[in-house]
Amino acid sequence: MMTRIITGACLAALLGLVLALGGLVFSVVFMLFLAVAMYEMYRAMGEAGHRPVQWPSWLCMALCIPVFFLMGSVGTLLPLLTGASMLIAAMVMFRSEPKLEDICISCLPLICVLLPGMCMVGLQNAPGRPYQLLLTLMAFGVPLAGDTAAYFIGSRFGRRKLCPAVSPNKSVEGAGAGLLGSMVFGVILWAIFLIFTPMPAFWHFLVLGLMGGLAGQLGDLFASLVKRHCGVKDYGTIFPGHGGVMDRLDSVFWATAVMYVYLNLNPFPLPAA
Repeated sequence: MMTRIITGACLAALLGLVLALGGLVFSVVFMLFLAVAMYEMYRAMGEAGHRPVQWPSWLCMALCIPVFFLMGSVGTLLPLLTGASMLIAAMVMFRSEPKLEDICISCLPLICVLLPGMCMVGLQNAPGRPYQLLLTLMAFGVPLAGDTAAYFIGSRFGRRKLCPAVSPNKSVEGAGAGLLGSMVFGVILWAIFLIFTPMPAFWHFLVLGLMGGLAGQLGDLFASLVKRHCGVKDYGTIFPGHGGVMDRLDSVFWATAVMYVYLNLNPFPLPAA
């Protein structure tokens, strides 16, 4: 437990540092972690006996970075993801023993790691530094607050299993507490930022807390399903007591996609002065 606490504190300090530096520094550091996460997922797939085609995904990641910074929108990356997926499908189909699951397995990190990871970079283009910082903290904090609340309430009061075939220890009571914790975190963060800068109505952050918390829980379950399929306990060992990068960012990836989509569909209006 002490190892887990120390590692968590170091990760929190690193996050605080790169958030303070912001912009390009944060994006570069996050992309490095994103590359490790994609490697961990492909390695787990290989250990399960699959033969994923990897290099189109790595090429896509390399091209995503300059394309995003030139165009400024995650939506412009969809042609790259589509092209990489088609190339993967073609390479598997021309094998002597083509398998449909190898196509699906090869494309999975593109959709579940690279795309939401680029959404995190996309949050750095939010209008104004306060919004960039706020949404990034929401992407990390909403699933973390939800996971913490779910653990303490679920371990004590959990009775009904949430998804026993994927994660036997998660309960309906814990999931409900997790959603509440995510919503409370969103409102608290809104109140803190309100002290320093004008903010939109608080209900935006209730909605983001609810949607981000739900997405975070689904992301955690999805990562557990992949690990169960691959027969691995953790994706890696880079973080003592916490596992790999994917073990730490599985829920963050899904919550980030929600933050990015919400920002682009419903930009936060500043209140009138």
